Amino acid sequence: MSRPSDHIDSAPPREDPDVVQPKLGFVGWVRWFWRQLTSMRTALFLLLLLAIAAVPGSLVPQRTSDPNGVVKYFNDYPDLAPILDKLQAFDVYTSAWFSAIYLLLFVSLIGCIIPRTKHHFTALRAKPPRTPVRLTRMSGFRARLLPADLAADGPEPIGAARDVLRKAGYRVALYQDARSTSVSAERGYLRETGNLVFHTALVGVLLAVGFGGGFGFTGQKIVVVGQTFVNSIPSYNTFNPGRFFSDGSLSPFSIRVDRLDVKYETKNKNAVGTPLDYTAHVTATEPGQAPRQETIKVNDPLAIGGTNAYLLGNGYAPTITVRDPKGTIVFQDSVPFIVQDPNNTSVGTVKVPDGLAKQVGMTGFFYPTKGDSQTASGAMTSIFPGLRDPLVTLNVYVGDLGLDAGVPQNVYSLNTDKMTQVAGPGTDTKSLEIAPGQTVQLPNGLGSVSVDGIKRYVGLDIHHDPAQGWVLLFAILILGGLLTSLFVPRRRIWVKAVPNDDGTVTLEYAGLARGEDPNLEAAVSGIAEQHSAALSHTPVRTRTENT
Repeated sequence: MSRPSDHIDSAPPREDPDVVQPKLGFVGWVRWFWRQLTSMRTALFLLLLLAIAAVPGSLVPQRTSDPNGVVKYFNDYPDLAPILDKLQAFDVYTSAWFSAIYLLLFVSLIGCIIPRTKHHFTALRAKPPRTPVRLTRMSGFRARLLPADLAADGPEPIGAARDVLRKAGYRVALYQDARSTSVSAERGYLRETGNLVFHTALVGVLLAVGFGGGFGFTGQKIVVVGQTFVNSIPSYNTFNPGRFFSDGSLSPFSIRVDRLDVKYETKNKNAVGTPLDYTAHVTATEPGQAPRQETIKVNDPLAIGGTNAYLLGNGYAPTITVRDPKGTIVFQDSVPFIVQDPNNTSVGTVKVPDGLAKQVGMTGFFYPTKGDSQTASGAMTSIFPGLRDPLVTLNVYVGDLGLDAGVPQNVYSLNTDKMTQVAGPGTDTKSLEIAPGQTVQLPNGLGSVSVDGIKRYVGLDIHHDPAQGWVLLFAILILGGLLTSLFVPRRRIWVKAVPNDDGTVTLEYAGLARGEDPNLEAAVSGIAEQHSAALSHTPVRTRTENT
């Protein structure tokens, strides 16, 4: 097939090759950068980048949600942890690089939404476009012949078509030229409305998350069964306030842990010891209200005082008593041991600063069900997470605990830099092994230590987010807007009436879709049938179908 005589394969060369583009300058570069930043392509890229940037937060423990896990990570990976800490990997969601992506995405979405909203409102107020001259080129074209008697005595065709289209939810406009009258109709602007709702709600989520993070807080507390947690900053083991948090925003309440019910798998040999259920029975108390009995389960928090108390974990707290050589009690407490593996092998620390000839520190393991075998390093292991054959082993140190310096210390770790080990590996005295109800003498006549019982403890995560209701609302709007933008079709339909010399009228129907619309031809056919029924109760002869 030959090309037209006026076809040009490429643009002709410029007459003056020395002509160059003008320099943008500072304002021009700023305008160019703003246009790039506020393009939808950039917004989608930043959204993907934000999702990727959040991945490290799931790979390493975060200080805001698992501070003990961060401490353990430093102990397990002493070389890698400081490097990750400098990269803010343990504070991903408050890091400089995550915040930069977050803010750029926020600005990009705002820059996208404002002009699109203005354009959308302008389009909503505008009339549907004029009817094309040749409808035969449009999708779903069909023409029908209206007999002369119905054209003369029946309803006005275009007026009837306008009514049919309005009932179907179309915006309509009438047009007339020298040869015909027509109605132009369009619908589907709800698709763009849903798109704008989606992006606006996404901005709302960003704002709500930022507001909630700024005015909220998270804190963790280990509570032994029988003890009470009071909502005050000194009561927390770890506390992470938002940037705009104030102490006065803490609601006064208390949670007493009455009992912890734990169920483990015991019948399936391939899954023995797998936890089936954790349920903490607590007594919640708020000012001006009677104490109430509540339960806290995994993924079923307790709502109290504008906060949610989540069951973060649990473990064992052996009740350890230390006596001096005369039998006087110098230390007695239920000491939480931090779980290390699925069978609840746990690590704990005991510090005795007063009452003995020297300050004493003890670190050791708790085994809920002591196994008969040992690891290659000589350590024992627990073979079941429940209390079947419990045992506590302790390594003993004497010296300076460092408590007199007034520097806060981690109660779950022992600094042995200024202490001497007197029992445990590397000494003449092996680790102390104590079963519940037993008493063992401390080395060098320091006194004795006994395990008087085993209690359970729960790890509570207290989370206050004043914007969580707004986050839920915006999330629902995001879903609704997305579904609307995906499933509402954007289409135009035209109906044209062309009078003939013999008194008959040719009715032409056609449509046009913006994007993929597999139902367009069916929609045009449906409008044609409804129009025919409105003009006459008898069938109208079809002249052309799907031309």
